[in-house]
Amino acid sequence: MKVVITDYEYPNVDQERKIITEFGAQLCACHLKTPEEIAAEVEDADAVIVQYANLTKEIIAGMKHCKMIIKYGIGVNNIDSEAATGKGIYVCNVPDYGVDEVSNHAIAMLMALAKKLPVVTKALKDGRWGYTPTVPLFRLDGSTLGLVGIGRIPSLVAHKMSNFGMMILAFDPYVSAEEAKKRGAELVDFKTLCQESDFISIHCPLTPSTTHLFNREAFKMMKKTAFLINTARGPVIEEDALVEALETGEIAGAGLDVFESEPVAKTNRLLQMNQVIATPHCAWYSEEAITTLQRKVAEEVVNVLSGNRPFHCTNKPIIR
Repeated sequence: MKVVITDYEYPNVDQERKIITEFGAQLCACHLKTPEEIAAEVEDADAVIVQYANLTKEIIAGMKHCKMIIKYGIGVNNIDSEAATGKGIYVCNVPDYGVDEVSNHAIAMLMALAKKLPVVTKALKDGRWGYTPTVPLFRLDGSTLGLVGIGRIPSLVAHKMSNFGMMILAFDPYVSAEEAKKRGAELVDFKTLCQESDFISIHCPLTPSTTHLFNREAFKMMKKTAFLINTARGPVIEEDALVEALETGEIAGAGLDVFESEPVAKTNRLLQMNQVIATPHCAWYSEEAITTLQRKVAEEVVNVLSGNRPFHCTNKPIIR
């Protein structure tokens, strides 16, 4: 059996190679750049591991006997899941490798925005002494945190932030009010979340229904003192609308680890704003997270190629 890694940014794939070759399969670790290169390499693959490469319907159509495609990470928006499902190919991910890291990153951004650290740091470096550049600034105790999604990561955010005396709301159309309460949040609709939250942290997957969920209409519903944090997927936010909302004072600031187009261009206006904290899609990172991710990807490949159901399958209709 043949397993192909289309692309990876890690120092090595020694873990994957050991686990997969000990199972008896061949591992081809590649840095494929073009759709043509990808298509040629994965045509006869039994399993495909992908990080950033786009697996289009055309590429998937050419796969002769592939059983699974697995993403190094959580979001599978660079895989045409519909095409994979049509061919009976499992689309898998690793949803539990960096939960603590991403929740902490979102909280770090929330804390920095709450104290307006980027603004006051810039003011101090410009020679301004005192608290006035941060006006108005409000305490966390008694404020409201809105979570878009209440899965693994936002549930951990809710747990950690509950100790700060915050009211925690969640918008998630796939979770019951009772289940949301168990996870530490009060379930509300999207409009209520926007209107009542002082901080909104995005933790939903990128789907047709979540693309540009935060647009001009959403920003108009938010408080002028509110902050938006995104450690999920960039296109959940309509960036032009966010720039406009920040420039006009419709919202107070943002913390962004992800962008509509990545890598983000140096000319992106969001990077020039003092009220914006920006990081390069690194919320997931720790040395432990990388080790765990690479190991779990290889273990899932062996699991499926052994004839078992996936541990984590995102196109569940094909599971019988």
